[in-house]
Amino acid sequence: MKQLFKEILPEIRGNLYTNWRSFKERKTPIIWVLAILIGALSSIVSIIFRYLINCVQFLWIGSSSEQNTEILNNSPFWILFLGPVIGGLFVGIIIQYISKIERPYNIADVIEARSIKKGYISLKEAIGSAVISFISLGSGASAGREGPIVHLGAAIGSYISRRFNLPTNATRTLLACGVAAAISASFNAPIAGVLFALEIILGHYALTAFVPIVISSVIAALLSRLHFGDFPAFIIPDYTIVSLYEFPAFALLGVICALIAVIFQISIITSINISSSLKIRLWLRPVIGGFLIGIIGIFVPEILGVGYASTDDALRQQLSLDILIILIIAKIIATAITFSSRFGGGIFSPSLFIGAMTGASFGIIAGTIFPDQASANGLYALIGMGGVAAAVLGAPISTILIVFELTGGYDIALALILTISISSGLSQAILKRNIFHQQLEARGLNISDGIHKNLLYTIKTKDFIKNDSSSNISNNIKNDLYLLEEDNLEKILSMFKASKLSELQIIDKNNKDKIIGTLSYVDVLHYYNEKLIENSKEEHS
Repeated sequence: MKQLFKEILPEIRGNLYTNWRSFKERKTPIIWVLAILIGALSSIVSIIFRYLINCVQFLWIGSSSEQNTEILNNSPFWILFLGPVIGGLFVGIIIQYISKIERPYNIADVIEARSIKKGYISLKEAIGSAVISFISLGSGASAGREGPIVHLGAAIGSYISRRFNLPTNATRTLLACGVAAAISASFNAPIAGVLFALEIILGHYALTAFVPIVISSVIAALLSRLHFGDFPAFIIPDYTIVSLYEFPAFALLGVICALIAVIFQISIITSINISSSLKIRLWLRPVIGGFLIGIIGIFVPEILGVGYASTDDALRQQLSLDILIILIIAKIIATAITFSSRFGGGIFSPSLFIGAMTGASFGIIAGTIFPDQASANGLYALIGMGGVAAAVLGAPISTILIVFELTGGYDIALALILTISISSGLSQAILKRNIFHQQLEARGLNISDGIHKNLLYTIKTKDFIKNDSSSNISNNIKNDLYLLEEDNLEKILSMFKASKLSELQIIDKNNKDKIIGTLSYVDVLHYYNEKLIENSKEEHS
């Protein structure tokens, strides 16, 4: 036995040393430490961001409370109208003359950074975008606060990663840490923050990413709870499901939520496309948008701002059927105008708002038809909130957890899961992509089809140029069979396929007679394969 122990001990020691060396080579210890820092910073900026929204709102309606429905309803019409208009003027001036960005950023830009920019996000631009967003939301723009906060948290993660010169896979992980921390701090939802970062931003659940993301999310939640207290964003009564016979109704609600979500997404993308096609000065766009939102706000003030107060009213069964239907329509229109006018904000809060109104409307109708079998319409509002939000975000798992953590409504788990599954599935079947990927597609970026498609856009000719500056002009170049430094992999592969050559020359875009290198078809395929393997390791390690 002693001899056996002597033989086994060196092997165990060798394995432990090898594993620890690999652990350090991947820079895992420093990533975990930086995750703590990112969680803390993201939580702090989230708290500051919320206060800045409240400050702007106070200047507008004289109150900094998110429970502002009564104040809005009692405000003079000209106050309701001028808030979005003046806010739009400030936003327009900042976009046109102060910042270097043409529009505020949101979650779609974080996905783009992760997919095709190697996790790079400019912290300076993110701060500028956040300034635009808190002015927008505080002055009545119909959007949510989570989009700007998520982008700013991701920018913090990206910046810190660059400061420590970490590799691309670590940068993506720390970017996701910032996202998880922002969601966690903004909604007091640490579990949902983790799942959202993994499900929507990274698109995988690798353990190497999971641990630092959890660390960052927990730190952010702790700091947020120390400041705001430990309670859900919405305090609702203890609703229970009256009868198991209601589950067909929950399934039908899933269908209705999917249809509302599809209409909502189409409205946003269509309005953005129409706005982009119009020749209007940049500074004037949010002013016009504020004018339209202000007009709607005069008649339906509940749609102004983040809208948590009205969402809470729906969950507490304080709204009639006619008001609920009006709010659904008005919120969809106002949010579409907000995004097309270059106001800042996120899509999640409007999705919760519209979902709550949809569910409450359905609950009232169901209660009228089946008075003895239907649960409270507030319960349907809670389920509808998740149904629409999940379909819009394309994130059913994280949305289920967000609704649980926002409301504490764990007793309705089965009904919520059924509705969200149906709404997400139908929305995916109709539109194929969530709202973030649709926004990117509207900009000409199709990154929803997987890493192999992403690489077609991100790999450029300059990534593997062989120095060949002394080459002579060939007949291939004379026949337009050449590449430029900025050509992407899709263009490169199509050029090789069309020319049937094994090697192409690369020329200077400013001087067609100057050859700066050559590119081999074999090298291109080898590089592409290496990147696919590298990404596979990242997703499964």
